[in-house]
Amino acid sequence: MTTDPIALSGAPGSPYTRKMVSVLRYRRLPYRLLPSEGPALAGLPAPKVRLLPTFYLPGPDGALEAVTDSTPIIRRLEAEHAGRSVIPTDPALAFLDELIEDYADEWLTKAMFHYRWAYEADIHQAGRQLPLWRNLSQSDETLAKTSAFISDRQINRLYVVGSNAVTGPVIEASYRRFLELFEAHLQTQPYLLGARPAACDFAVYGQLTQLAHFDPTPMALTLAIAPRVFAWVDLMEDRTGVEPQDGDWMDSSTIPATLHALLCEIGRVYPPVMLANAKALMSGAESVETTVDGQPWTQPPFPYQAKCLRWLRDSRAALSPAPQAAVDAALAGTGCEALFA
Repeated sequence: MTTDPIALSGAPGSPYTRKMVSVLRYRRLPYRLLPSEGPALAGLPAPKVRLLPTFYLPGPDGALEAVTDSTPIIRRLEAEHAGRSVIPTDPALAFLDELIEDYADEWLTKAMFHYRWAYEADIHQAGRQLPLWRNLSQSDETLAKTSAFISDRQINRLYVVGSNAVTGPVIEASYRRFLELFEAHLQTQPYLLGARPAACDFAVYGQLTQLAHFDPTPMALTLAIAPRVFAWVDLMEDRTGVEPQDGDWMDSSTIPATLHALLCEIGRVYPPVMLANAKALMSGAESVETTVDGQPWTQPPFPYQAKCLRWLRDSRAALSPAPQAAVDAALAGTGCEALFA
């Protein structure tokens, strides 16, 4: 373990960068945030897949390696740095944390990508701002060309997350329900799993930095129906002043009704896609075909999400009988149990 500041590269428009910077702040871990490209990265290893954020951490031989998966990075930081943990001590609650984190990372991101590249006002804003985060001093002519290139590329990639004319309303209805349910939950407690933030809070926060605070269409919706959620995003940016106590976690045997409702929303939309994706990959199908909320859903197979499903199943299987029973009781009737059938 090194005492030097943790190095990572990222950008404000990356929900996963915002997720991880907020985790580092909350845990009071020194870090240095590098731009996503340019001379500051000279001499640093390149990741196998160019994703943001990229962390530069010591590998098994002590040499720096580039790692990009936020969920395992959070667990690695937990193992290497004591105090201010974002993983609940109760194994059953820790599993629910992992499940909600994955929902945020793999489903809410569909809403983020959809809204950003499906509406003219959002396309215009993102198209202009994303290039400026890379180079503030570029000329207006260069900015116009870069903006058009990025916008065209991303719009043409909407199909990758499953966004199209049929699924768009499904994605938007799910985001509205999530806002309403999270708004109700925040009336009872300040975080998803109690009175201190968990990894799932930071995952949700990362997506909402874009959905609630940057892209005009979902931001207007958030302000209109979920003012607490909008304010929560501001607060989650820097939680260094929170002094967490062990008793701040909720009791996994008495899940509040507001969290149960959120789990039902997760079970309504997230398992069908995850299960169909895994099935498509196993069979070698070229397309994921399923039904979400009564509407046909189609997207390309995504190998990483099959890994996510396997990791969730492994985590549940690793629980001892009592925590596993608590998890199963919490998920009963939500639709999430289908992930483990």
